[in-house]
Amino acid sequence: MRPKQWIKNGFVLAPLIFTGKFLDLTAIGEALTATLLFCLAASSAYIVNDIQDRERDRLHPKKSKTRPIASGVVSIRAAIALLTALYALVISLGLTMLPVLGVILGYLCLNWAYSFWLKHQPVLDIFTIAFGFVLRVYAGALALTVPLSSWMFITTFCLALYLAAIKRRQELEQRGVEGRKVLESYSVALVDRYAEMAATGALIFYSLFVMSAKPQLVVSIPFVLFGLFRYWYVVESLEGGESPTDALITDKPLLVTVSLWILACGWALWPTP
Repeated sequence: MRPKQWIKNGFVLAPLIFTGKFLDLTAIGEALTATLLFCLAASSAYIVNDIQDRERDRLHPKKSKTRPIASGVVSIRAAIALLTALYALVISLGLTMLPVLGVILGYLCLNWAYSFWLKHQPVLDIFTIAFGFVLRVYAGALALTVPLSSWMFITTFCLALYLAAIKRRQELEQRGVEGRKVLESYSVALVDRYAEMAATGALIFYSLFVMSAKPQLVVSIPFVLFGLFRYWYVVESLEGGESPTDALITDKPLLVTVSLWILACGWALWPTP
């Protein structure tokens, strides 16, 4: 289920912050419910992926020990039973917020396609990962019954493309093409250019969003810029980045930067009486 990866579902809470509804208890409850739904859905997606990749994972020096199915800690039958239970939970909880459930089902279908086909398709694999983050933000907006800002859509998409490209880069850098089949179609130089383009796009679109729609958030731009710089430092100098979650949790300056960005956004968007 990889609960450590649930931190990615924090993207669901982005609309809660940027709409200034973070003091509304009803809105907080709806946003947290949507986040929980995505945690359950993401866990089910990991199970499907681990079942599909079990033979390849058994040949991997690290995954053969850390992936429960590949290591033999969890049987296929037990994994399928857990998968069924997760699907039942997602549907039962999702019936209380049908629009969000619709996005969740789309996310699950996208991940099925990724596990069985899309992850083997160059460029499409990166875009699929990135679109999963956009769906998280969209679900957060639907939970609050607010429209998804076009600025938030494109900024989230570019940031997610950056993280996905960096993930592929580190897989190539650390294990070569043996990590996954699609890596045969990439080179470090190519995914570096992808990452640079996506990071630049994320910064530009976020800044344009701030300047045009939320000028009070200008104080948050330096944190975004530093975060991008720091993450690339973690990738180049500390050999992190294959898992954005691990990079965030283990690198204290990066964790502090994200925390300060959240505080700056909260301070700038604090509702006035």
